[in-house]
Amino acid sequence: MEKRILGKSGLEVSTLGLGCMGLSFGYGPAVAKEQGIQLIRAAFEQGITFFDTAEAYGAANEELVGEAVKPFRQSVVIATKFGFLDGDAQKGLDSRPERIRQVVENSLKRLQTDYIDLLYQHRVDPNVPMEDVAGAVKDLITEGKVKHFGLSEAGASSIQKAHAVQPVTALQSEYSIWWREPEKEILPTLEALGIGFVPFSPLGKGFLTGAINENTQFDSTDFRNIVPRFSAENRKANQALVDLLNSIALEKKATPAQIALGWLLAQKPWIVPIPGTTKLHRLTENIGGATVNLTEADVRAIDEAFEKTTIYGDRYPAHLQQRVGK
Repeated sequence: MEKRILGKSGLEVSTLGLGCMGLSFGYGPAVAKEQGIQLIRAAFEQGITFFDTAEAYGAANEELVGEAVKPFRQSVVIATKFGFLDGDAQKGLDSRPERIRQVVENSLKRLQTDYIDLLYQHRVDPNVPMEDVAGAVKDLITEGKVKHFGLSEAGASSIQKAHAVQPVTALQSEYSIWWREPEKEILPTLEALGIGFVPFSPLGKGFLTGAINENTQFDSTDFRNIVPRFSAENRKANQALVDLLNSIALEKKATPAQIALGWLLAQKPWIVPIPGTTKLHRLTENIGGATVNLTEADVRAIDEAFEKTTIYGDRYPAHLQQRVGK
C-alpha cells in the first residue's frame, strides 16, 4: 500500500488506517481477543501501518492493539486519545494537564510501548484552555513519551489555538460522502496550517457499504440505535444514496465501500481515512479502496449526483452534537 504524510509534520502512514474502536466498543459485543489480534495483524500484512484506538474505547481496546502490533511495533503508527472523565465518554470531559499525563502513562502500559506516535484530544474541553492542553502535550513530546499531537472533532478556532503552542499533526473528525460539513471551514483551516486530516466513519458507520437497510436490526449495545440518521425511516429514505454509489461502483468494477474511500482519498493528498471492521473480508475490501483511482471528472460526476440526493437525519443525537466543533 502507498503511504501518505499527515500535513507538514513528516508523519508517514499507510494511505488507509484501521479504526480499532469497533473491535471492542460502540458497535455491539466485543470480538474475541484472538479474532481482534488476527484482524489487526492481517491489516498489517496487507500494508496498513496506522492503527487508531482511545482510552474511551476501554482498556481492552488499547490492550488488544498493543498485543497485536507488538511483533512489529517499530513499523507502525499508533494513535490513541485522552479527554474524557475517568476515560468514560458517558461521564463528560476532562483534559486537565495532570489528567492528560495520567492517561498517557496508562496508555503506554496497555499498549506495551514506551511512546505514543499520535496523541489526540478526543473532544475539546471548554473548561480547560486549549493553550494548557497543547502545552501539556508539548511537555510529553519533549520527554519522548509522545511523538505527535492531534485533535478530534475540534473547530477551527481550537485548532488554531492549539497549533500556536504545539504544531498539530492531524485532526480526526467524521468526513464521508454523506457528511460534508468539514468542507466549509475545517479543510481550508487544515490546508492553511499544514495539518493532516484523518476521517473516521468514512463509510458512514457502515451505511455506505450497502450492507445496512431499513430492516437491519442492531444489537442493543450498538451506538447506531441512538443516531437519528439510523432510524428505520431515515435508513429507508437514505437508501437512494447507496443505490447511487452502487451504480457508480458497477461502472468502476468496485464496491460501494471502495468508491466511498476512493472519493475521500481523491479530495486531498493529506487525507487518511480510518475505516473500521471486525470482518477479514471487509478489511480486504476496504484496502481495495486505496487502489480505486478516481479522476477529477469522476469526483465531479459523483458530487453532482450527490447534490441531487437528500440526506435524512442528524449524524449525532443532540447531547453528543454539543461536544463537536468547539
